[in-house]
Amino acid sequence: MNLTLHVWRQKSPADEGRMVRYEVTGVTEHASFLEMLDILNEQLIQKGEEPVAFEHDCREGICGSCGFMINGEAHGPLPHTTVCQLHMRHFKDGDVLHLEPWRSKAFPVVKDLVVDRGAFDRIIQSGGFVSVATGSAPEANLIPVPKALSDRAFDAAACIACGACVAQCPNSAAQLFTSAKVSHLNLLPQGQPERYDRALSMVEAMEKEGFGACSNYAECEAVCPKGISIDFIAKMNRDYLKAKSTAVPKPPLEA
Repeated sequence: MNLTLHVWRQKSPADEGRMVRYEVTGVTEHASFLEMLDILNEQLIQKGEEPVAFEHDCREGICGSCGFMINGEAHGPLPHTTVCQLHMRHFKDGDVLHLEPWRSKAFPVVKDLVVDRGAFDRIIQSGGFVSVATGSAPEANLIPVPKALSDRAFDAAACIACGACVAQCPNSAAQLFTSAKVSHLNLLPQGQPERYDRALSMVEAMEKEGFGACSNYAECEAVCPKGISIDFIAKMNRDYLKAKSTAVPKPPLEA
């Protein structure tokens, strides 16, 4: 299989980027998309050119680090699939593909197809945890959790923080990611003591990072590799509004 690639090349965050055309040859249909890029990089190195930088880790579709845009679609054309799990059998010989990094003010380009997703880490650090002392692992049936709630919490916890929702959203909104991280704790009994403080702190941290506002386009849900529903956004908004309306004002600092 032979392909024409138009790849975004950018040496550093301070440099201007541009699309560069490459011809990659000898790609087997059994190769993953990242393996195809490995082949391209081997050909570039043999020519004495700089290889394309792209991020990856597990290559098993569970870490989320591999994401970028393929012909304007986050993670490419296959639903519920990360780039590393996308295989070349879903493309045709002679296809022309445009590869770009996530586009968002909150995701600055590091190099080529690699972006800095540290904004997601800071949102999680603001409240995506349970701070009560948990001790050793409790007996499984000690805290009864209705199965409907546990299943729903597991759906939210499936988020791998890849950033596709932000990249595909016309507003670069991060509500789907944030709501998943809020909801998988707020739905469970263990997350109730900090439920409203968590929603308040994580939403405010999200807004501080410069993500856009949600307009319910649902583009985020369409490209999410884990199929996370925008219903979680509504749940997060309810918790946030309740937290905002009942928050106790902090006293002013004494001079």
